Amino acid sequence: MRGEILFGISRLPQGRRRAELEQMGREFLDAFHCEPIPESAGDFYAAIKLARQGQGLALDENDLWIAATALSLGATLVSRDQDFARIEGLTVVAPA
Repeated sequence: MRGEILFGISRLPQGRRRAELEQMGREFLDAFHCEPIPESAGDFYAAIKLARQGQGLALDENDLWIAATALSLGATLVSRDQDFARIEGLTVVAPA
């Protein structure tokens, strides 16, 4: 998420709008603690990818890592992406 926010802002031309979004982005990201990716996320990554391939289902590499990290932390994932709902053991909540 952090990378996607920073990437999106970085693509904007210099100007007032970009400066406003950079400030908002900093404030937003400062409000959250970023956990390092645990080593065990790699184990979950391999298991999820193998299961998905066995079912003939693809999943974006970034999404695989997001799901694997959430599982390794025992965290609830907040997302509207329906692909996450089909990952066994992953708790997903869609924002309102």
